[in-house]
Amino acid sequence: MTSRQLDPLVRFQEWLDAVVAAAVPEPTAMVLATTDAAGRPSARAVLLKGVDQRGFRFFTNYASAKAADLAANPACALAFVWPTLARQVRVGGHAQRISPEESGVYFATRSRGSRLGAWASRQSQVITSRQVLEDRLAELEDRFAGTDDIPLPPFWGGYLVVPDSIEFWEGRPDRLHDRHRYRRSAPGEPWVVERLSP
Repeated sequence: MTSRQLDPLVRFQEWLDAVVAAAVPEPTAMVLATTDAAGRPSARAVLLKGVDQRGFRFFTNYASAKAADLAANPACALAFVWPTLARQVRVGGHAQRISPEESGVYFATRSRGSRLGAWASRQSQVITSRQVLEDRLAELEDRFAGTDDIPLPPFWGGYLVVPDSIEFWEGRPDRLHDRHRYRRSAPGEPWVVERLSP
């Protein structure tokens, strides 16, 4: 392997760039798997909003079910599946909240409607009807009428998933797929690269 291939985060970015270049719909969609305090698993699709040497970032409401799970157990997994390229990536690690400052920088890039939507939604909470959301949104549109300065909600922000394992899967004929797993015992430690049998 080349030195670039020995760094899984560099390799992931190269794969993601290829997915974007291939015009795959929702190239940054990923499945986030968590467990609650009782150990019950839960999975849902979210969008990757950044990746660097620290790990993988996504954003959510801190009162959501996924946030409650991560508060109880920060261990989590991500799965990226790109069938048209016969590729997938699995990530295991731990999630931690990012700073309000970093969350605010991202929040400011969202559309006005998405920023108002973050304020309007009490994510994962039971509501009686769609009208509840519409009414909250109308109140917020009145509150922020005439300004585009919509602040970061105190209950909303980002997570960084710090990986301790990253597996790259690439489809091959006759189900003899290529699987390479990168693992490390702690952040900053060197990655161990292993080929796995399909």
